[in-house]
Amino acid sequence: MFDFRYYTPTKVVFGKNTEAQTAALIREFGGKKVLIHYGGGSVVRSGLLKRVTDNLDEAGIPYVTLGGAVPNPHLGLVYEGIELCKKENVDFLLAVGGGSTIDSAKAIGYGATNEGDVWDFYDYKRKATACLPLGVILTIAATGSEMSDSSVITKEEGLVKRGYSSDYCRPKFAIMNPELTMTLPDYQTACGCTDIMMHTMERYFTNGGNMEITDSIAEGLIRTVMENAEILVKDPKNYEARAEVMWAGSLSHNGLTGCGNDGGDWMTHKLEHELGGLYDVAHGAGLAAIWGSWARYVCGNCLPRFKRFAVNVMGVKPEGTDEEIALKGIEAMEDFYRRIHMPTNLRELGVSATEEDLVTMAHKCAVGVGGSMGSARLLYEEDMLAIYRASM
Repeated sequence: MFDFRYYTPTKVVFGKNTEAQTAALIREFGGKKVLIHYGGGSVVRSGLLKRVTDNLDEAGIPYVTLGGAVPNPHLGLVYEGIELCKKENVDFLLAVGGGSTIDSAKAIGYGATNEGDVWDFYDYKRKATACLPLGVILTIAATGSEMSDSSVITKEEGLVKRGYSSDYCRPKFAIMNPELTMTLPDYQTACGCTDIMMHTMERYFTNGGNMEITDSIAEGLIRTVMENAEILVKDPKNYEARAEVMWAGSLSHNGLTGCGNDGGDWMTHKLEHELGGLYDVAHGAGLAAIWGSWARYVCGNCLPRFKRFAVNVMGVKPEGTDEEIALKGIEAMEDFYRRIHMPTNLRELGVSATEEDLVTMAHKCAVGVGGSMGSARLLYEEDMLAIYRASM
């Protein structure tokens, strides 16, 4: 095992009707004027946004609003939010939505407290030294951004999708009411479950250190999400299943399932970022479409982990060679994706990429990771291209 640092300062308030505590939590963390950031019309149609603004009105907390956050959140809206915060002297951010809204709010928080272009952080040119305090009302269980240190933004010019991580952006509080996720389309629920699992799988498939307790937590989390994802395919209103998935989403990306290893692999995410940037696909679906090709490409270099995953997570019998067991585990995961109606390749995702597109994505991915990246196997541009080709 490796030494590690585990830091999770976010206060979680979990359960039914917990959004009624919004104003009190903002007061607790010193907020005096709030920017409420949200996405499309769902939070308006459901009445959630009005319940939140009524709650702030009753508490006498002034606020301004900014809607429009979209999947693969855009840098242009981030710039708009930064200017609004400065103009209105906002000192606290409230993200009402899923990962895209939260990530957009984090970027606004960076831009409102640091000089210069906020994109510099996502372009790895410099590091942030502050972020506006942020609270979250979670409506989609997926990214874990409600407890994580990370944020992913898409720059419209050049369709470049990049992530940036620092403890400054960790939310002060996260309100999690599983009932708020019950109106999600089935496809979005399945995408969320895929993303949750992948956050732990990225940390699991490494060649750099491991702890038995961390592995056991990781394996249990993945099995729990799989079980409840299949329940939600048949019973989307199942509160217990919604609650299990929502809490798993937070635990999967707050660092818990990577304690004691080398930080994880993360190449499936990096490969998907280029898909999301170029084709604007749903993040979870993109991960499912690319994972099997990545896994087959790297498993020979990380065979003990893939064998353990096959047996402990996917229930494969430990019979045959290690490679045979590992490949059965990969196949079993792809079968699960199909059962929850997720794609297992780019064509099923609806992406008809040309060879030129694949070359472009591989090059942008290599540039984005500084030339090479990966723990299960160190990947270079030619490896990334081979995985994209296989995923077709």
